[in-house]
Amino acid sequence: MGDDRVMVFAPAPQLTITVEQPADHVEIHVHPGGQGVWQARMLVNLGVEVVFCTTLGGELGRVLRPLLAAEDVDLRVVEREMSSGGYIHDRRAGQREEIADVPGHPLSRHDMDEVYDVALAAGLRTPVSVLSGPSDPSIVDADLYRRLATDLGAHGGRVVIDLSGDYLSAALPGRPAFVKVSHEELIADGRAADDSEAALLAALESLCADGAGSALVSRAGAGALAMLDGKPYRVAAPRMEAVDPRGAGDSMTAGVAAVLARDGDLRDAVRTGAAAGALNVTRHGLGTGHAEAIATLTERVTLEAL
Repeated sequence: MGDDRVMVFAPAPQLTITVEQPADHVEIHVHPGGQGVWQARMLVNLGVEVVFCTTLGGELGRVLRPLLAAEDVDLRVVEREMSSGGYIHDRRAGQREEIADVPGHPLSRHDMDEVYDVALAAGLRTPVSVLSGPSDPSIVDADLYRRLATDLGAHGGRVVIDLSGDYLSAALPGRPAFVKVSHEELIADGRAADDSEAALLAALESLCADGAGSALVSRAGAGALAMLDGKPYRVAAPRMEAVDPRGAGDSMTAGVAAVLARDGDLRDAVRTGAAAGALNVTRHGLGTGHAEAIATLTERVTLEAL
């Protein structure tokens, strides 16, 4: 396996078009998007080489390919006949207004077999693999995550998952090294009764009992909670003036994976993840932030043993 490399499994990225008006003129921004894209972008910002495994198809897929290549990742693409997805958002009023959202067509059985092979080959050559989910649960069969988590972990890889719902349930038996989830997702999945600290800590303990090596739950404006090597922690990160709260959780996952890829300490990984998430909310671009700023903020993140 190589050093400082992470495989990001992102089976269904999206083309994102955002309309903004920062002053007296309108701007149109076109980028690749989706959970895996934002995680990969933050990993690259942190100086980690990313092998990005994905599928692309149709007109949107043809537009996405050069945009993904421009993200400075090692792009591994499975071409598929059916179209990729995308969305158009209008932020001229200061908040996101959805104009159109096309999730894309579901992956065929052949598509899933092909992207599994691509991701497995890449993941076996990297110390850490990040499994990210699609924007719509109809696009990818959850069993694909079970297979990848199980097979990568069985051959010595450290698997980091940022999933919920059926995807999370499918991946847990593969015994991933690290699970990141939001408190909203835990409640929606019925894994936590409410957003109280006691309920969330119990949910983290249950995730570890179900297969997670360690687990982290983000809590929007409140500090995160973590279960690291069987010990509970409260994570306190600096509060920042938010420009766009979207993408903070993905940046947190990327920060954790970056440190693990360098064989760093698990607690340092959580501190870096919390700092990356805190910085991301100060920016318009999702999954963005300078490594120096993240390193400075990391020094201000504390882990309190509970």
